[in-house]
Amino acid sequence: QVQLVESGGGLVQPGGSLRLSCAASGNIFSIYAMGWYRQAPGKQREFVAHITSGGSTNYADSVKGRFTISRDNAKNTVYLQMNSLKPEDAAVYYCHALTTRVDNYWGQGTQVTVSS
Repeated sequence: QVQLVESGGGLVQPGGSLRLSCAASGNIFSIYAMGWYRQAPGKQREFVAHITSGGSTNYADSVKGRFTISRDNAKNTVYLQMNSLKPEDAAVYYCHALTTRVDNYWGQGTQVTVSS
């Protein structure tokens, strides 16, 4: 079992920045990749970014050049630095972990609101 706890959401003006954090606990050695998804009202959950245990990263086209995913292995934590935020980035952001057994784990979600 893997537990994920997100933090860092909030209200930001368009063009602003936020950093999300996701701390993993439990069977962390089974994690192959961690990342972020988001879900806006009335829309399906969509992929945002992920980072593998080897450090490889992947981003949705909509966030490339604006968002950066990173990890602190000592803290078992993944970060999502979000810059140049747009109103369309507003959503509930969910941390995700994929294990080597192809088990999926999700955090509880953190709200990001982009509004002036």
